[in-house]
Amino acid sequence: MAQSARITQETIEKLESSGLSALAVHLGSLDDRSAHALLEQLELFDLDEIGLLVDRYGNNYVPPSASGDIKPADCFALDGGWDRETYGTKGADLVKGGKVACFVVAGGQGSRLGYEGPKGCYPTSCVRGKPLFQLFAESIRASELKYGTSIPWMIMTSPLNHDATRAFFDEHDHFGLDPKHVLFFNQGVMPSFDKDTGDLLLSNPTTLATNPDGHGGAYKAMADSGALDTIQAMGVEHVSYFQVDNPHAKIIDPTFLGLHAFAPESSGQMSSKMVAKASWDEKVGVFCKVNGRTSVVEYSDLPEALAKQTNTDGSLSFNAGSIAIHAISTRFIRDVLADSDTALPYHRAVKKVPYFDTGSGSLIDPIEPNAIKLERFVFDALRVADRSIVMETDRVEEFAPVKNATGTDSIESSKRIQSERAARWLESLGVSIPRDAAGTVDATIEISPLTALGPEDLKDTDLPDSIEPGASIVL
Repeated sequence: MAQSARITQETIEKLESSGLSALAVHLGSLDDRSAHALLEQLELFDLDEIGLLVDRYGNNYVPPSASGDIKPADCFALDGGWDRETYGTKGADLVKGGKVACFVVAGGQGSRLGYEGPKGCYPTSCVRGKPLFQLFAESIRASELKYGTSIPWMIMTSPLNHDATRAFFDEHDHFGLDPKHVLFFNQGVMPSFDKDTGDLLLSNPTTLATNPDGHGGAYKAMADSGALDTIQAMGVEHVSYFQVDNPHAKIIDPTFLGLHAFAPESSGQMSSKMVAKASWDEKVGVFCKVNGRTSVVEYSDLPEALAKQTNTDGSLSFNAGSIAIHAISTRFIRDVLADSDTALPYHRAVKKVPYFDTGSGSLIDPIEPNAIKLERFVFDALRVADRSIVMETDRVEEFAPVKNATGTDSIESSKRIQSERAARWLESLGVSIPRDAAGTVDATIEISPLTALGPEDLKDTDLPDSIEPGASIVL
């Protein structure tokens, strides 16, 4: 038997023993060249694990429930009586010592924004239209200059946008950052499978239909790419994690980092930021204590009675909305990877997935959801941290998401929030800002991260006494 035929037969037997018999039949029907192409992709996956996952999340799926003892998470309040100055100093020392790296999840495209390309390339700043990647790069560069250090930046792309993202950074000379300290790597993928039969779907005769494995795949991707080894060799002990759609993410926050690493209430493994929810039904995950462990409960999984529950002053009891900003120690990342089945369970989503039908030999575009996609969530690891803390921050200061073209969490709302934050900073220094009867800023104001990371950085800047109504200002 030829070597290629033997390998194909071994894989067929492996597929059959893993309960993936339909794919085994298809593989056996292919010519050598086509079989080799499909085999190359199959080698990326543990077929035994895939078989178990298909069984667990297919016909034998049992939906999880937000059960157990669920209480509001304890938070370091925005106006609380804790020592911000001390933790800020400790966090600044971590940054100055080269102990901190940044990590952005940037695998998405700008399709929902009407933009063809990586979302990080989308023009977002309210006057000059700087892309998200540029805003983040300028923030990191400003922190490097402020603290006299180098700050590595990990960027997790997807197979869909990896090349375009790298080309974008090359085209713009990495926005002033040292290219050696900007680490790109691909997000992992998982096979999509038929929700009724459990058969792995094909996008063409020699290629599995796959989906990104979720932001929880960041831990594995960081390790598999070598990026985790690289930053640890540089002396990094903590990672500042954020997502690409939030131009107000405070990428290097000494106060948060100091609290995460040194507060007695924290194990220094994984910490999070929150904002007060805008309403009980706002579609954000909620920080809770579930059986004594800090966790994020998805808004769709939190019982409505709890979501509506209020304190004696009328405020929401379950008020801690997640904005997908975390501090994670590199040691904890290793711990999570050592027991990822416990730390990072898969989540199931039923979606429409076009597929190649092996019977008819044609591509099918389903009308109804036909497939199961599995993904992991980065915040699930909170549940295995010994003591995980949550710090409240201000929504305008740190949350201006760009998810939609219009409406809530849109480029329109983000630009308004950008101007509002800039106006607040200027007003705190005595600059007169025009506002309408509703209190909305009647101007468009952009402050570059290279100019200021906060109002304190503007004290030595030549500022105007006032801004004219309707003006567009860049500082």
